[in-house]
Amino acid sequence: MARSSVEPTPGRPAILDHGAARPRLAGTKLAGTFISMRVLIAEDDAALRRVLEQGLLEAGYVVDSVGDGIEACRYLREYEFGAVILDWRMPKRSGIEVVRWARRQGVRAPILMLTARDAPADRIGALDEGADDYLVKPFDFGELLARLRALQRRPLGERSPILTSGSLTVDPSTRQAHIGESPVKLTPREFAILELLIRKSPEVMQRRMIALQAWADEADAVGSNTIEVHVARLRAKLVNANVKIETVRGAGYRLVAS
Repeated sequence: MARSSVEPTPGRPAILDHGAARPRLAGTKLAGTFISMRVLIAEDDAALRRVLEQGLLEAGYVVDSVGDGIEACRYLREYEFGAVILDWRMPKRSGIEVVRWARRQGVRAPILMLTARDAPADRIGALDEGADDYLVKPFDFGELLARLRALQRRPLGERSPILTSGSLTVDPSTRQAHIGESPVKLTPREFAILELLIRKSPEVMQRRMIALQAWADEADAVGSNTIEVHVARLRAKLVNANVKIETVRGAGYRLVAS
C-alpha cells in the first residue's frame, strides 16, 4: 500500500519520515487491570507503517510497530496495549487470524482493522471474529484518530472513561485534564504520566514503568533526571487540584488526594 493510503487531514502538519520503523519490544508486562498507554501497529507496508507510527507519536501516543502477523501475536502475548491497529492482509498470519487468536488468548485491547476490503460480508466477518472497528483504505488520518478515541471511550473491565482524584479529572479519550471546570494545559508526555499515576492511585508507579509507557525508548528517561523534571512540572500545574504527587524513595511516584 502506498503512502497515499492515508489521506491528508486539512490543517494538520505534514507527517515527516524519519527512516524505517524501529522494531521495539517495550510494552508493559501483563498485570491485571492495568491499562497501557501504548498502541500496537501491525502493517506490512513499511511506508504506511511509518506514516501511522509518526502520526500517532505526534498525537501523543507511544507506539510499537511490526510488519507481520506472527510478530503481532508475539507482542500481544507478552505485553498489554491500550489499542491495536491491524492490517487485514499481512504475511505469515493475516489480520483476521491475529484477531481470532488474540480473542482466544483473552486479549481485551480494542482492535481497529485496516483493509481495502469493503464488502459487507468482510466487515461483518471482522467484527464477528472480535474486531471492534473497521476502517477502509484509503482513509483520513484524522478519522483514524477519532476512531481510536471512540474505542477508548468504551468500557473495558474496570476501566473508567473519566478518571478522578480530588478536584482533578482526566479524560483519556479526549486527552484532557481539568481542575474543577478549569482545563489544565499539559504536554503529551505530561498527560501520559498523569494518566498512569491517576489510574494506579494510590499505588506506587515505578520509574521504569513510567519510562516504558511515556517514552519510546525508556533508557532516555531511566538513565537521566528527565522523569523528575516532568513530575516537577506536573506538581506545579496541579497545585490547586487537591492532589499531590509523592516521591517514594527507591521506587517511584504515587498520586494521592490531599
